[in-house]
Amino acid sequence: MADFITLLNGFSGFYSIISCLRFTLTTKPHYLQRAIFFIVLGLIFDFMDGKVARLRNKSSLMGQELDSLADLISFGVAPASIAFSIGLQTTVDVLFLTFCVLCGLARLARFNVTVANIPKDDNGKSKYFEGFPIPTSLWLVALMSFFISQNWIESINGSGLVGGLILKDTFFELHPLSVLFFLQGCCMISKSLKIPKP
Repeated sequence: MADFITLLNGFSGFYSIISCLRFTLTTKPHYLQRAIFFIVLGLIFDFMDGKVARLRNKSSLMGQELDSLADLISFGVAPASIAFSIGLQTTVDVLFLTFCVLCGLARLARFNVTVANIPKDDNGKSKYFEGFPIPTSLWLVALMSFFISQNWIESINGSGLVGGLILKDTFFELHPLSVLFFLQGCCMISKSLKIPKP
């Protein structure tokens, strides 16, 4: 049952990506709203799968791996797809988006390998996260959602994203917004950041 819910998380992330592709074909903003909705839905499924596994007292290595793969789709690739769709499309922008996704991948892989070594509480749950958990990328999704609601995206208003484009007409041109994805990636792979688990 928990694994099925995890698969629904993966489905939500993939559907978010498909919605971004539909937006790039049509420039109809409701597809971006749908993309954001499915990321939030993925978060709900991500929360529920762990609860169901604990209630049923059933966990497995396969479930752990499935959870990480679904999280990578929903909270790594899908947010980056939204960012690309709203205008983060320069070479440097795409490199920063890629960096963020790869940091999410590395963070999830490290978690799966080291989770047994992290101190546990009385219930057997890890006391803290090492580095930002990948679902923390939702703050970027919330920020982009606000920009979309204000029509502050390139493919709709034509005037560009908030913050504009710096180093224009050079190889290094980028939108300052993409730097936030770079910083998010750095926080995810940090070993010194220890985030207490709720």
